[in-house]
Amino acid sequence: MAPPRPRPQPALLLLLLVSLLAASAPRRADAWGKEGHIMVCKVAERYLSEDAAAAVQELLPESAGGELSTVCPWADTMRFRYHWASPLHYANTPNVCNFDFSRDCHNSRGEQGMCVVGAINNYTDQLYTYGDSSSKSSYNLTESLMFLAHFVGDVHQPLHVGYEEDEGGNTITVHWYRRKANLHHVWDVSIIDTVMKDFYNKSLDTMVDALQTNLTEGWSDDVGRWESCANKKATCANDYAIESINLACNYAYKDVVQNITLGDDYYLTRYPVVEKRLAQAGVRLALILNRIFDKKKADAMPLYIQ
Repeated sequence: MAPPRPRPQPALLLLLLVSLLAASAPRRADAWGKEGHIMVCKVAERYLSEDAAAAVQELLPESAGGELSTVCPWADTMRFRYHWASPLHYANTPNVCNFDFSRDCHNSRGEQGMCVVGAINNYTDQLYTYGDSSSKSSYNLTESLMFLAHFVGDVHQPLHVGYEEDEGGNTITVHWYRRKANLHHVWDVSIIDTVMKDFYNKSLDTMVDALQTNLTEGWSDDVGRWESCANKKATCANDYAIESINLACNYAYKDVVQNITLGDDYYLTRYPVVEKRLAQAGVRLALILNRIFDKKKADAMPLYIQ
């Protein structure tokens, strides 16, 4: 007769239970996915002034290999370490197609400023202390830079300023062609993956080059408006959030119901929105970094292509 199997110890049972609960618990998807965040920062790197590029280089961790784009997905990888930062990736509206900072920018405990717009403004303020010897020990400016670069990408993903009721599309189940997903994931990852496969030979760099071509040709008349920001020291993140909720209503949520299959009709009318938002995020990230680090041009900031 086989010996009796050992009974699990209470601590082990608790660990298994916690693991199962963690695996089954819903969580918000990451904006743009890794590829989208890298694209935003690759675009931004091409528009940094010489002074801004030098400051960014100085602040980047050694692991970045001298490229801002390498660390732009970093904030998503730190969610379980920095739990307090989770609400900084998005903002929710009470199921209306407008964003109001005082109403919408808070975490689940009602703490004001704890949303993606507040985060962009906060980390911008921190980075303005760069070069001030009296403030060197106050902030980890390397982390401030990595958070800022990530959150500027986040605020441009339309469903990161979505409805509170469905958690920015996370609770809306859809099929992306034949694959089951949720609406938020479609905008984070699926559209980009499909575009890269259909048009760019699955190459991230080829897609970035195409975005750059559009910035200098197809969108050239719009770039000046994209970089326009009346707040000379603060940011225009509030305006970017307003844009995103409008796009969420007019494109992301439009004609979508639970368990719908999203195919060519949806894809072909939405992927241009995604491409433009990636480009806008890159342009505006460069604008913010140029203002912070290039004091000579802080008041009049055309973009600088290197």
